[in-house]
Order: sequence, then structure tokens, then C-alpha cells
Amino acid sequence: MSIKKQYLKSKPICKVTFAITPEDDAAQVSVVGSFNEWSAEANPLKKLKNGTFKGTIDLEKDKSYEFKYLIDETVYTNDEAADALVWNDYAGAENSVVTV
Repeated sequence: MSIKKQYLKSKPICKVTFAITPEDDAAQVSVVGSFNEWSAEANPLKKLKNGTFKGTIDLEKDKSYEFKYLIDETVYTNDEAADALVWNDYAGAENSVVTV
């Protein structure tokens, strides 16, 4: 799992690239979070030949966002490379946090 951040000089935007290699042979992975209203359809990741799923999302700078990966529409997992973990009462679990 990894997160890469690329800040744009011309806009208050950060391009955040999310990548995950699921342990099992997953068919689909999405990144869901506070930036897309936790929608599984909003940010599907593209599966690469090596089995890694990867995708880039433009996020507004100077904010923090909670997120998780949704694997095959059933398994939610955090990113060990996240900036932090935070407890979420609604989910009853910790969520990953990315700060841009």
C-alpha cells in the first residue's frame, strides 16, 4: 500500500495517488472516503498487470480526509502508509487519514 502526493503550483489542489496490492486475487478495488461521500462507484482503482490497484484523486489542499479501500465490494481495509488512523463512531472502526 502506498500514497503519493503531488501538489500543483497553479491550483490549491493535491493529486493523491492511492495504490494497494490485495493479498487475495481481487477483481475490483475502490477508494472510499470523506472526499467522495464513501461511494464505491466514485473512485474505482485500475488493476495493473502485477496485481496492484492504483488511481489518482484531486483533493483540496490544507485538509484531512478519512478513507478506506473497498475490496470486491465486501472487505474494507486501511492503508498502512496513511498519515494517521482515526476512530469513527459511525463505522465502529478506525479509518485511514490522508492530510494534504
